[in-house]
Amino acid sequence: MKNELATFYCHKPLGDLEVLKASYTHQNFARHSHEGYTIGLIDTGAQKFLRNGCTHIAPENSIILVNADEIHNGQTATKGGWAYKAMYPKPQQFESLSQEISGIRCGAPYFDQAVSNNPLLIQQLKLLLTNLTETQTVTSQLYQESLFYNVMTLLMLAFQQKSRQLKPLANNVNLSQAQQYLDAYCCHEISLECLAKLACMSPYHFIRQFKKQFGLTPHAYQIHRRVLQAKVLLKHGLNISQTATECGFHDQSHLHHQFKSRLGVTPGQYRNLFKPKLLNE
Repeated sequence: MKNELATFYCHKPLGDLEVLKASYTHQNFARHSHEGYTIGLIDTGAQKFLRNGCTHIAPENSIILVNADEIHNGQTATKGGWAYKAMYPKPQQFESLSQEISGIRCGAPYFDQAVSNNPLLIQQLKLLLTNLTETQTVTSQLYQESLFYNVMTLLMLAFQQKSRQLKPLANNVNLSQAQQYLDAYCCHEISLECLAKLACMSPYHFIRQFKKQFGLTPHAYQIHRRVLQAKVLLKHGLNISQTATECGFHDQSHLHHQFKSRLGVTPGQYRNLFKPKLLNE
C-alpha cells in the first residue's frame, strides 16, 4: 500500500456531487458527519469505522454506508492500510428520485446496514465510481448520469423498507437550544458556562448529556461546524489563511489538521477543486 493519497472531485451535472478517491495507511478520521450520505467502495485492504455506537469492518470489495448527518470515524483495519472510492449524495437527491419510483414511500432512505455485500450494487457502484474518478476516461454526460441514477435507484430499492428516520435534535429542549447556539456562533469563542446555562445544566452534566445526545462533545461539535463552514468559504474562493481566521481556527496549520482529519484531504486540495478550470462542465 502506498503512502497517503487523496483526490477530491466535484461533478456539477450530478448536483455538485462530491467524490473521493483515496489510499491511506496512517489516516485516522476523527468523529464527524457529512451533510450527504457516505457511499464508499473498498478497493483494497479493509476499513474499520464506528457508526451508531458500533464498530464495523468493511473488507475489500464491500460497500460502506453511512447516513447523512450520522456521526462516524474511520481508520485502517489492516497493517497495509486501505484504498477506496466514495461519493456523498445529498438527501434531497434521494427524495426527488423516490417520488419517481413506484412502491417506495417518499423520502430519503435510511441505511440500517453499515456494510453491504450486495453483488449487483457492488458491480454498479464500482462502474460508477471508476467513471467519476478516472479523468482519462472520457464518457458522455448522459452515460454518467445514467450510471448515477441507476446506483441511486438500486440503493432505494435495497432499503425501501426503511424511510429516513431523523432522530430529534434533543430529548431536552434546552439541550437543543445549546446546539442551535453552537450552530449559529460556531466560529466565535463560546464558553462552556454559556452553553450550560442555555441548557439549564451544570457544565459537567452538560458535557455528558450533549455527547450522549449528539455523539460529540461540545468542543468537538464546534470544530465539526467550523470545518463545514470552512468548506463553504473555500468553495467560494476565499484563501486558506482568511478561511482559518473567519472560522475561528488558531492558524492555517490548525485548519489543515482539523480539515484533513475529517475529510481526508487538505483545505488547499479542496479549494483547488472549485477553481473554474477544474469544474466539471
